[in-house]
Amino acid sequence: MTADPQPKPIPEAQAREIRRLSHDLSNALEIVLQTSYLLGTVPMDEDASKWRAMLDNGVQQAAEINRSLRDYIRGNS
Repeated sequence: MTADPQPKPIPEAQAREIRRLSHDLSNALEIVLQTSYLLGTVPMDEDASKWRAMLDNGVQQAAEINRSLRDYIRGNS
């Protein structure tokens, strides 16, 4: 089976809903990112700092995936 070289456009109603969900996800990620930033302003032991760094990394990855999703929807709807 070969991949379709030109994907079919995403129906507008579905694209609108995915954009809404992506926007809501961005808002939730922003809360986590800001909370992590604020945690970084208080003294922490080494282990806590490592956990915060892992949290930041995960949020950054999720934000990048969300941006890719938005770009995909924009390009295919």
